[in-house]
Amino acid sequence: MSGENSSADDVQRVWDVVVVGAGPAGASAAYAAAVAGRRVLLLEKAELPRYKTCGGGIIGPSRDALPPGFELPFRDRVHAVTFSHNGRFTRTRRSRQMLFGLINRPEFDQQLVEHAQKAGAELRTGVAVQRVEQHGSTVPDRRTVAVVLQGGETVLARAVVGADGSASRIGAHVGVKLDQVDLGLEAEIPVPETVAEDWKGRVLIDWGPMPGSYGWVFPKGDTLTVGVISARGEGAATKRYLEDFIARLGLAGFEPSISSGHLTRCRADDSPLSRGRVLVCGDAAGLLEPWTREGISFALRSGRLAGEWAVRISEAHDAVDTRRQALNYAFAIKAGLGVEMSVGKRMLAAFERRPGVFHAVLTGFRPAWKSFKEITQGSTSLGELVRSHPLAQRALTAFDRGRGAAAAGAGVAEDTVTP
Repeated sequence: MSGENSSADDVQRVWDVVVVGAGPAGASAAYAAAVAGRRVLLLEKAELPRYKTCGGGIIGPSRDALPPGFELPFRDRVHAVTFSHNGRFTRTRRSRQMLFGLINRPEFDQQLVEHAQKAGAELRTGVAVQRVEQHGSTVPDRRTVAVVLQGGETVLARAVVGADGSASRIGAHVGVKLDQVDLGLEAEIPVPETVAEDWKGRVLIDWGPMPGSYGWVFPKGDTLTVGVISARGEGAATKRYLEDFIARLGLAGFEPSISSGHLTRCRADDSPLSRGRVLVCGDAAGLLEPWTREGISFALRSGRLAGEWAVRISEAHDAVDTRRQALNYAFAIKAGLGVEMSVGKRMLAAFERRPGVFHAVLTGFRPAWKSFKEITQGSTSLGELVRSHPLAQRALTAFDRGRGAAAAGAGVAEDTVTP
């Protein structure tokens, strides 16, 4: 607690940390702050559990960022990946060790919130945040942030973490800037046992017809999660891609239980991660991998860091100390997730230009498949891969310059990719 101010805080009900949004980022932040012994309030506008448009792939970095003792509610364990390029040149690669696991987000998110509650965080659902204020009549002193709820109620905190998704109100307060927006469309398709059996333990990744687009099939027991993603502004083409993709897979005859869409947003390099005593993390900060648009591991990792630094900010006695802690949080994010994002942006730019080369290399060049396995299993990251493998460095630099890629890829494609 806040030491000398604890009695005054009790009268005014000032929380050490208020977290807005109970997805993976918010639940991780609430857990990290609560484990440190602070008074934590977690606010969520929906009732839990709630559906979220998401493939639900849990890769190594996500698993490693979970609270101790967290039992992942896997619906399937992936040991094989079928790759295709707009429905053609299909090839399946297999791994003895599990590549990654598949979860349903309502269960996963609910479990994360329960871990935060067990650590001491208090949860309020059905609560929408209208705005945060750091100055003015609602704020009793310079060490306090006012979180104004719809309906007029005000909650006071020493630090606030914004984890309220890609259309974040807290992100708007902080001034988050975005430079890549993509549209993901997804269908949850219940299938008969014979169809489910064919997909068990195997996912499909299809490099799509629009630049930077791809589709996926993730099996979860008696349901297949089928989705596609592409740059925003290509809505009609993205919808057509999903329809064609589903038809091509022979799944058009099955009625989806849920069809949904979602915008993913990547931060600009100079986008702020804090303002005063307010931090942002996860989708609210625009933190996700730009090429694959994988966001769960970024949410879990940035949420944990945000929770840890929110504790330090809650203890800061003046603006200088607050600023120092906020800068340390930004440095921690940029040194890890920021490096991965910058490599991901380069990968996306190269993939947009030469998806066929990517497909050929991944399916026909053993070191590329080995790298894919290591990234999904968590033994390396995109950033570490490019840093530590001279071949990966040279290949990405060649892609950056737009030279030599076609010739290199054509040779691999002719020899190894089975149509």
